[in-house]
Formats: sequence, C-alpha cells, structure tokens
Amino acid sequence: MPTLRIALAQVDPTVGDLAGNAALVREYTRKAAESGAHLVAFPEMMVTGYPVEDLVFRESFVNASRAAVEALARDLAADGLGHVAVIVGYLDADGPPRIGAEATPGRGARNAAAVITDGRVYARYFKHHLPNYGVFDEDRYFVPGDMLTVVRLDSVDVAVTICEDLWQAGGPFTAAGEAGVGLVVNINGSPYERNKDDVRRPLVARRAAEARATVAYVNMVGGQDELVFDGDSMVVAPDGTVLARAGQFSEELLLVDLDLPAAGGAPVPDVAAGLRIEHTILPVKLTVPETRITGTVAERLADEAEVWQALVTGLRDYVRKNGFRSVIIALSGGIDSAVVATIAVDALGPANVYGVSLPSAHSSQHSRDDAADLARRTGLHFRTVPIQPMVDAFHAHLTLDGVAAENLQARVRGVILMALSNQDNHLVLTTGNKSELSVGYSTLYGDSVGGFNPIKDVPKTLVWRLARWRNDEAVRRGETPPIPENSITKPPSAELRPGQLDTDTLPPYDQLDALLADYIDRDLGREALLAAGHDPELVARVVRMVDLAEYKRRQSAPGPKISIKAFGRDRRLPITNRFQG
Repeated sequence: MPTLRIALAQVDPTVGDLAGNAALVREYTRKAAESGAHLVAFPEMMVTGYPVEDLVFRESFVNASRAAVEALARDLAADGLGHVAVIVGYLDADGPPRIGAEATPGRGARNAAAVITDGRVYARYFKHHLPNYGVFDEDRYFVPGDMLTVVRLDSVDVAVTICEDLWQAGGPFTAAGEAGVGLVVNINGSPYERNKDDVRRPLVARRAAEARATVAYVNMVGGQDELVFDGDSMVVAPDGTVLARAGQFSEELLLVDLDLPAAGGAPVPDVAAGLRIEHTILPVKLTVPETRITGTVAERLADEAEVWQALVTGLRDYVRKNGFRSVIIALSGGIDSAVVATIAVDALGPANVYGVSLPSAHSSQHSRDDAADLARRTGLHFRTVPIQPMVDAFHAHLTLDGVAAENLQARVRGVILMALSNQDNHLVLTTGNKSELSVGYSTLYGDSVGGFNPIKDVPKTLVWRLARWRNDEAVRRGETPPIPENSITKPPSAELRPGQLDTDTLPPYDQLDALLADYIDRDLGREALLAAGHDPELVARVVRMVDLAEYKRRQSAPGPKISIKAFGRDRRLPITNRFQG
C-alpha cells in the first residue's frame, strides 16, 4: 500500500481578512511541508472566513475570494511549496445570486473547495448538502454542487467534501465509496455546541464505513460573532478506528501517515450515487517517509472545561477581531459578574480587564466587599463609582416608584458604563445569563447594555457549576481561586430594593432551568410540558414571561453559542405572537 502523509491545519481564520487568511494558509503549508506532508487540508471557507452571510451578495467580495485563491496558488509555488497538494475552502460563483430576477437555475454562489498544487488550482469542488437549520442558512446563499471531485496523488484517489456532506447520509460519501477512493477529506466550519465532540466521532465513523475509506475531518477553531469553533479535527479508518485526533479550541497541525489502497488503472466511474465524478491527476509524488508518524489522539475536555474554553475563545476572538484591547464590566459582587470577569481575565489577561463597582443605597456591604475581593484575586483593574447621587438627581425631577424606581438604578449604571467605554475605548461586557434573558429578568438599557455577553447562552445553574469548576481548577494548578466563595453561595439578588431576592420574582433556578430547557431547547408546547411533569401553574407563569420578553432579547448583545438553541441565531420567534399552545 502507498503511504500518504496528511496534515490537517486546524486554524482560526477571520471573516473578510482574505490577505490574513491566505498568509495563514502559507504559514501552515510550510509547516506541513517541513514535516514531509504530501497533502494539507484547511477548513471550510478558509480564504474568506466563515460564515460570510450576506457578503455572498457582494460581487466584489466573490471576485476577491476567487482572485485570492488564484494568487494563493502562485504564492505557494513561489514559497517553494508547489510540491504539496493543498485543499482550501473559499467562496466561488458560476452565476448571479440565486435570489433576484437575474438568477439562473443551477447556478449562483458556491461554497467551494480548491485543490492547489504546482502553482495553480487543479480542481474545484462545490458543497452538495447545504444545511438550512439551526444557525445555518446556506440555502439562502448557495447553489448545491452536483458532482464529486476525486484527485489522484500518485497512486491514491482522494475525494473532497465539505462539512454538511458528512452530516447527511448518501450523496458524496456514498459516491466516494462507489468510486473506490482511498481517502475522503472533509473540510469544516462546524460550530461548537455542548458535547458535540461526542457526536462527531461516531458520525465520522459512520461516513467512513459508508465510503469504505479513511476519512480526514478538519475543522476550524476560534470565534466569529456568536459562533465558536472548537476544532476537534480527526482521521478515522473505515472500521471506525480513530487514527489521530486534534485538541479542542487550539490551533494545531495534525499529522499522520496513512497506508491507503492503491487506485487501479484509469479512473472510474463517471457517475455514482447520482453525482458526476470529476477525476483529476495531480503532479504529486508520494515519497516514502524515513520515519513513520503515528497520529496522536488528544484527550477530550470535561464538560465544564469544554464550556469554559468555548466562552473564553468566543470572547477573546470577538475582542481581538473587532479591534478592541480591553473590556469593562460592572462588578456587583454576584455570581454572574464574577464569572464574566474571570472569563475575561482568562481570555485577555488582567491588564486588559476593568471592573467597576456601582453601589446604590441598596447595595449591601458584603456585595461591595465581594466585588473588591474578586478584583484582588484576579488582578483586574478596579474602581468604585457610587451611583446614589446621580439617582437622587433624577428623583429630584421625576416622580418614580416601584419597578420604575428600581430600573432607574440599573439605567444609571448602564449610562456610566457606556460613558467609561466611550472615554477609554473599552468594550462593555454585559452579564445576564440565559435564564434571566429567557424570562426578561433584566432592565432594558440598564444592566442589559453592552457590546458582548459571554454568558448569554449559559443557564443560571450552569453558571454556578462553572464557578465551582474554575475555582477547583485554580486549586489544581496551585493558584488562588478567582471567584469569592460568598459570590457562589449567597442567594442571588439584584439589590434594587431592601431585602430583594431573585426568588421574589422567579421560581428557584433549578426548577426554572429545567422548564426552560424543555420549552426553549426542545420546543415543547404547553401540553407537552405538562406531560413532562412540570407544574401547571409554573408552566403558565414561565411560558408567559418567556413569550413577553422576545422584544428584549431582540435588543440584547451578542454572545457565544454553546447550546442547541441559542437566542438570536437558533431560536427566532415573532415579537408579535398570540399563539399560546
């Protein structure tokens, strides 16, 4: 059997940074070549970043993507890397966008992969299966491909596929099996969800069995707006054996030597599983490696560690890719702000995190002390700005009481945070968790203000778990636990009136989160919620709160998706809605 050394480049591209992304391809191709790789694969839409959303409709962007791929081929050859086969994702088009009067059936924008070697693009592949669920809206943007690209490297046939092609049975993987390829390369922009790594491995194994071939799955890492990509690239044999697997949330080059069946004679067939087979012979020689590279299999992260790293990655890249250097957070002394501040310190370093205590007349001394303690433990910048004089100034001119008076305090805090953001160019981080966001337990233009919310998709009960985990992790490392114990154990309170507790307005969070998981994540209606054992009074109360708060959620800051149903990208319901079933 011929031996092919493959490299999977698990990297972090940036949407729209075509020059920077191309430079990343050149950097990792050089690393792969220096390691003796014959083939290196990069993620989906590597050249443009992913997802590009409505940039697809800009002809200038499409043209820039196509030109960048052609330039990349020439640059790789000029770098002395023309002997390596490179598979890279990009945006292509063979007609106008599929919407509008000029649309042509079967033509339009394409989610594409280019196979580059010897200074030019030898072959192209257009994604066949287009996802149109969850965060994906690819049927809006792209036209599906109707062929499978098979390239021959010396004596090994390699099929090229893209992301969703792996998640759907039939189509390209079935065609690859009928074509008798030795390897299927699948390039991905597959966003993170909790425990998704546990789903991927058996899925890749199923497709390897379907194709009767080894599958090389490469995924990107990093954050793009609300999405986080966790990597988890892998190579899986036809019998399901994991030959190599990269880590999670880290850029790396995964290398492994594969003994693959030699292709026999002329390429066949021309059609398989309803797809045309396009065969291309590449001028690549499979030199026998002097030493064998046995793939490494990275250890999987525990649940809380996985979520924490996703939140850190999402915040880090949002700040970095949008040109900010620092963030500012209102530190109440409570659990939510403590967790957000700790995530920020882990993502950006304490020198780039600014905490502000904004006490009112109702702020307890222990909350003030807990905020200061958090600052000492983490090393972030800290200052106190009492808000009561400003609140009193409002009351001198307005007659407010009840909830309006409570919300005034939150809105004064929001004004101060945005003022400090404007003054010092900090990004304001808001700290509302998914449970609060679900039921509208926040003040619009008050504690909800901010440019990014690291825990937007994190239920309250998970916030507590993450805090415990992060403190335990610090102890394991021989470090000071960052989150004060009192912030974790005390009953949560907005402290907008004397003796206020969250449970004055909300059910206990364990009950609330269980109900929200069924209503939001699983889309159960009222009858199904009752059948699942939830209290009828609680169902009626919470469902009404969730439904009425949709207008607030539409105005909330973006934040990293970690669940199957994140607000904004996954769950999109009308604000005006009288359905109560």
